[in-house]
Amino acid sequence: MTDETELKMIMAMIRPDKLGDVKQALAEVGAPSLTVTNVSGRGSQPAKKGQWRGEEYVVDLHQKVKVETVVSDIPADDVVEAIADGAHTGEKGDGKIFVLPVDDACQVRTGKTGPEAV
Repeated sequence: MTDETELKMIMAMIRPDKLGDVKQALAEVGAPSLTVTNVSGRGSQPAKKGQWRGEEYVVDLHQKVKVETVVSDIPADDVVEAIADGAHTGEKGDGKIFVLPVDDACQVRTGKTGPEAV
C-alpha cells in the first residue's frame, strides 16, 4: 500500500428511517460499497417508558442502523458529510459517525490488496 492513498473506514450509527436518505447521499458522492447492520444502543436520546400487562418498563436501548463503508479514492470528509446530511433530523438520537484508519484490505475473490481491493 502506498503512502499517498489511505484506506479509511467510515462507520455511522443512524436512525433506521434515515437509511434510504443516507444510501442516496453515499451514491451521489460515489461511495463504492456499504454494509448495513441492525443494532441497538443508547446515547443522549431519552429513554421511553411503556406499559405491558399492567407492568411499567423502560426502553433505554433504541434501534439504530450501523452503516460501514471503506474508501480510498474518495475523500473521507466527503463521505462523512454525505452521511451527516442524509441522517440529519435536528433531534436527539440522530447518531454518530466515526472515521477509522484501515491498515490493509484483501479482496477474497481476486486476491487484490490495499486500495485496489476496495
